[in-house]
Amino acid sequence: MKSERLQVLIETEQRVRLEQRAADRGVSVAALVRDAIDLVYPPHGDRRAAAAADILAAEPMAVGDPAALRAELDELRGGA
Repeated sequence: MKSERLQVLIETEQRVRLEQRAADRGVSVAALVRDAIDLVYPPHGDRRAAAAADILAAEPMAVGDPAALRAELDELRGGA
């Protein structure tokens, strides 16, 4: 059961869009809004953002020629 209440003022046109989308999906406007919040602000989003920042901040590393890498992967997969 939901325990928190949130009141938000929106434009009439926004309400109409929400009602149409909710009707198309066969859900309530409230369920549609909750899904939108989870999509834009996913649970554990901070951890994902931190992990992405760590990856982007990592020092560049040398990698081999793409053909050599492909051959190495093929060999690891059992030869091809």
